[in-house]
Amino acid sequence: MPASADRSARLLSGLLLGAGVAHFAAPRPFDAIVPRALPGSPRAWTYLSGAAELAVGAAIALPRTRRAGALAAAGLFAAVFPANVKMAYDWRHRPAPLRAAALARLPLQAPLVAWALRVRRNG
Repeated sequence: MPASADRSARLLSGLLLGAGVAHFAAPRPFDAIVPRALPGSPRAWTYLSGAAELAVGAAIALPRTRRAGALAAAGLFAAVFPANVKMAYDWRHRPAPLRAAALARLPLQAPLVAWALRVRRNG
């Protein structure tokens, strides 16, 4: 694997591991964007998604499981898109900078999925 591909995989792994830790260290912001249609408590979904991010990030970090982990990351990025939609909707009356941040998250999911698929391909 070229050094740039390995670096890209390590960066993606770090992003996921950092996000996973954040779900446990500061869960309240994540609780707030859990779609209401999901059964159970928002905190359970926050912890579940945080654990998934930790597992996927660890899988990408290891060359032996990188391809499967990267494919799982692409699926995870797609799966959390409804939470970003909910956040954009819920924040529609917030100050302009917060509204802009919430709206900016929506198109960012596509490059994250593409990044994960590129890591899988180069894995």
